[in-house]
Amino acid sequence: MKAFAYERAADAAGAAAAGAHGATYLAGGTNLVDLMKLGVETPDRLVDVAGLPHDAIEELSGGGLRIGAAVSNADLALHPVVRERYPVLSQALLAGASGQLRNLATVGGNLLQRTRCSYFQDVTKPCNKRRPGSGCPAREGEHHNLAILGQSEHCVATHPSDMAVALTALGATVHVHGKGAVPMPGLHRLPGEHPERDTNLAPGDLITAIELPSPDAAAVRSAYRKVRERASYSFAIVSVAAAVSLRDGVIDECRIALGGVAHVPWRATEAEAALKGAAASEQSFTAAAGAELAHAQPLRDNAYKVPLTRNVLVSLLSELCA
Repeated sequence: MKAFAYERAADAAGAAAAGAHGATYLAGGTNLVDLMKLGVETPDRLVDVAGLPHDAIEELSGGGLRIGAAVSNADLALHPVVRERYPVLSQALLAGASGQLRNLATVGGNLLQRTRCSYFQDVTKPCNKRRPGSGCPAREGEHHNLAILGQSEHCVATHPSDMAVALTALGATVHVHGKGAVPMPGLHRLPGEHPERDTNLAPGDLITAIELPSPDAAAVRSAYRKVRERASYSFAIVSVAAAVSLRDGVIDECRIALGGVAHVPWRATEAEAALKGAAASEQSFTAAAGAELAHAQPLRDNAYKVPLTRNVLVSLLSELCA
């Protein structure tokens, strides 16, 4: 591992100033330290932000919830308000990583995880995300678990966070020191011609909190479903976060996000539009999934994700609307 300088931030302003001058933020380190060991990340200076006063979960007067960026994934998943009012978020967090990792990982860091594409993690291989302009060997190489939506010729990597998929479905807002409030979707970006940029944050932008809107009927009737290659903790092949409210057997409101299929947590706006005002039936769910996946552009070895995503979405909606 490359030698680096280390310091602890005294406040958010000091951390942001250091970040603006090239320092890398360190919180739980469950992703960053791994990438440093692999030689993917080679920071000259680490600024530890885990000790900043961003570790509280607060109920807001309007009924929402404010979650500090330093709150651990484990504490958020098991918080009684989250379990009761936002079950999709609790389930997504518990589906990600092991108990030990959840105890250490922070929600701010979770949002900023980097892809687990094998070419990105192997410094002996070209990768546009790691070294812009070097190429994307995944397109013709190993890509069975990579993107089918929103990819570009420069990158087909997927975003790894389970939590971010649930937050996207819930319409969360990310509070950033130096930038203000950033909606989800909106924090993460598609690869386009600059796959090296995972988010719309600039150097010095520091996530301080995540805010959830006041829960409505859709938020309470919500769930997360994840398909992975092994029963123990693993990244999603496909995941679905959905929140639904019904009135007399008709879908009054519906919010859906997909994981494991794109460079970002993918808000399924086409499916949502197709479902609003539709009967809560398997036929409606299948049609909505088809509308969303009509834009899919699978590669040679990941076309199976199209029917898999459709089946998981239909199954989850059927369960929520039963």
